[in-house]
This record gives sequence, C-alpha cells and structure tokens, in this order.
Amino acid sequence: MKRIKLGRTELEIPEIGLGCMRITELKSEAKIRELLETALENGINFFDHADIYAGGEAEAAFGKAMDSTLREKIILQSKCGIRPGVAYDFSKRHILQTVDASLKRLKTDYLDILLLHRPDTLMEPEEVAEAFRILEESGKVRYFGVSNENSMQIEFLNKYCNGKIMVDQLQFSIAHCDIIDSGIHVNIHSEAGANRDGSILEYCRLKGITIQAWSPFQYGMFEGVFLNNEKFPELNKKIDELAEKYDVTNNAIAVAWILRHPAKIQTIVGTTNKQRLIDICKASDIKLTRDEWYALYMEAGKILP
Repeated sequence: MKRIKLGRTELEIPEIGLGCMRITELKSEAKIRELLETALENGINFFDHADIYAGGEAEAAFGKAMDSTLREKIILQSKCGIRPGVAYDFSKRHILQTVDASLKRLKTDYLDILLLHRPDTLMEPEEVAEAFRILEESGKVRYFGVSNENSMQIEFLNKYCNGKIMVDQLQFSIAHCDIIDSGIHVNIHSEAGANRDGSILEYCRLKGITIQAWSPFQYGMFEGVFLNNEKFPELNKKIDELAEKYDVTNNAIAVAWILRHPAKIQTIVGTTNKQRLIDICKASDIKLTRDEWYALYMEAGKILP
C-alpha cells in the first residue's frame, strides 16, 4: 500500500482508508475484528468515523473490536458537527462535547484527525479556533480538517485557526467529479463548467490540503453505485476491459482512477466485505495511463470540449 503525507504534516497515511459508517451491519464483534485485521494486513491502518454513523454505534463497535495494543499503529479520524434533522453545529460546546463522546466510544485518549462535518453557516470562527486550541493542547486531537467545504469556506476558517485545516473530504468518483468537470470546462457556458465549489481541487493542491474521496463507487447523491449498473454500460465496459488488462476487479479500477490524479487524493472505501477490501487494495499497485484515465472519464458521459 502506497502512503502519502497528510496535508502539510509529516503524518504518513495509506492512500486508501477504511470508512466505518456501516461496520455495525456485520452484527458481531468477531466479524468486525476480522474486517479490521484484513485492513491492517493489506496496509490500511487508517479508519474513518463520524459521531453520527449508526447514531454513534459504529464508533462503539469499533472501540470494542479493535485491539487496544494497536492504537499507536493505527490512524483514527472522526467527524462532528451534524445534529441529524436539527442543525449543523460548529459551536465550541458542541465540538468539545462530541469529541469527548467519540473518544469514549472508540476507547482511546485521542483522535489523530478531527473533521468538521458539512458547513455550518452560523459558525463563529473564533469558537472553532478556541475548540481546536483546547483539543490540541489537551492532546485529544492531533490534526484538523473539514468535509464538504469549498475553498473560501476553508480560507475563512483557516484565517482564525492559524492554517490548521489539513483535509477536505469530498464526494468524488468517476461518475461524480464536478471538481474535475468545472476545471476542464473553464470559460465554456455549459452545465459541466458550473463552478460550484470555488475550484476546490486546485485550491487544495495550492494550499497543501489532502482531499479525501468519499463514496468512490457512487453516482449522484446516494443514488447508487455505477459499477455493474445498466445506466453506465460504456463506462462498465471500459472498466471491465482495464480490469482484465491489470488482472484486478472492477472496484480496483474505479479506485485506481482516483489515485491516478496527481493531487494525491486519499480514497475512503466503506466496504464491509473482506474479499472486496482485499480486491480494492490492489488499486494501489496500478497506475493508469493518461489515455486510460481520460477514456474512463469520457465513458462516464463526460465531454472534452
């Protein structure tokens, strides 16, 4: 498993991380432990959580299943800021309370990374900065980031947080890549050219912020996966062709497409299937050619103007 640096830090992270949103679906502590052991055996020591996953039960299940002696060898990331059905909340009080609750559920003294989960338009940046200061000085959080934020939202927050934002987690896949489309269709009056995120891809590369891709097999907003989907016949035909060439599965090609980008994007995969996880990890050994990357892009229905 290839490794990359987290933002502008010296922390090395695997280019594929395991998202833990659905681990409670495994039902038993033994099965969860088997999944985590499979991840570690294949070079994935990065585990992504959020306080709202399964209402907190995903963190609790992970905490019960993970061997505490491995804590210094793994990287734990969690997210806070969503009060489901109520509000987004970046208040100092909410951040500090939710981090403490996550630490308790995960059975650990600290998070390696904390992300703010979706933008809170009522955010008081001074409160966020103070919460980050307290968490950092107390040793409860080492590094900070955001999720689903555009370039100016990060710039605004970083003004008060002394540049602490090292991560932006964004939905990104072959079939959901507005951050690519808008850059390719610059100065063209088209739907693809609509810049909805403030050139976040280029901004993160410029500022040394790691992009994490969530839902790497999805299209739209939770509309489903594009792999083996009859809505994407040409894309799947090309993916299968490349899977045969590289002797891997189709999900490895989908992840390899993300990893091929020079922005050094970390891909967060949420599978709970051990064999599928092993198959996905093979993406780290593949470097698609420029022609292959663009071919997949166009077979997803994209146009090069």
